[in-house]
Amino acid sequence: MALDRYFNAFEAQTPDFVARIWLGDTYAGSHTYEGYSTERHETKIPMSYLMDTATGGTQNLILDKEGPGRLYYRLGLKYAPTNFNLEPLDMGFVVMREYEAVDDADDVYRDEDGVWHIKAGARVRIRITMVADNRRYHVALVDPLPAGLEIINPALAVSGDVPQDPNDTNYRYGWWWWGTWYQHQNMRDERAEAFTTLLWDGVYTYTYVARATTPGTFVVPPAKVEEMYSPEVFGRSGNDWVVVED
Repeated sequence: MALDRYFNAFEAQTPDFVARIWLGDTYAGSHTYEGYSTERHETKIPMSYLMDTATGGTQNLILDKEGPGRLYYRLGLKYAPTNFNLEPLDMGFVVMREYEAVDDADDVYRDEDGVWHIKAGARVRIRITMVADNRRYHVALVDPLPAGLEIINPALAVSGDVPQDPNDTNYRYGWWWWGTWYQHQNMRDERAEAFTTLLWDGVYTYTYVARATTPGTFVVPPAKVEEMYSPEVFGRSGNDWVVVED
């Protein structure tokens, strides 16, 4: 009943409008909406056009609606970086990643160039620290694994026990919350994932353990945290270089 009253008040006007888009002085498209519908219309503008200095560099994106009814829209970018050396980025989350030795302090170290060195066969604890400056909803953390490491999944009988994190704070976040901040996690072949429907502002950590199995030099994409249904709210660590050594 409450949702019905809300809908009748918020959506009192039946949609009957035309939506138009301009990028700078260039007309990018339009679409007509008639009646209530879950219909979606998408207009794609090539990144090459956005980056073309001949078009004048930075341009205004203009949306116009003519007619009654509510227009819901989303603006987003899909792109791939051209450089492997990515700096951390804060667009709502601060994200940091570290690799720690589990059994012997000499198994893992970071040199003066920022490259991580891991002894082959050693167990490694990967620690992700993230800072949320506001309450966030439907949060996903994804941490890609270096190709030379394999996750030790404690849920599998063949994996054995995972050692206790010496920096474990009994999973306390404020006075109101005990337990892990995440509600679900996945241990996959090439990445670890953690999810929660609600994340209060604060500092959080996520750790898991892997074993260095394959010698070599590997580039590791950044760890990333985002709101799944508002992906423009996100953050990432920088990328890392990992050397697994005999």
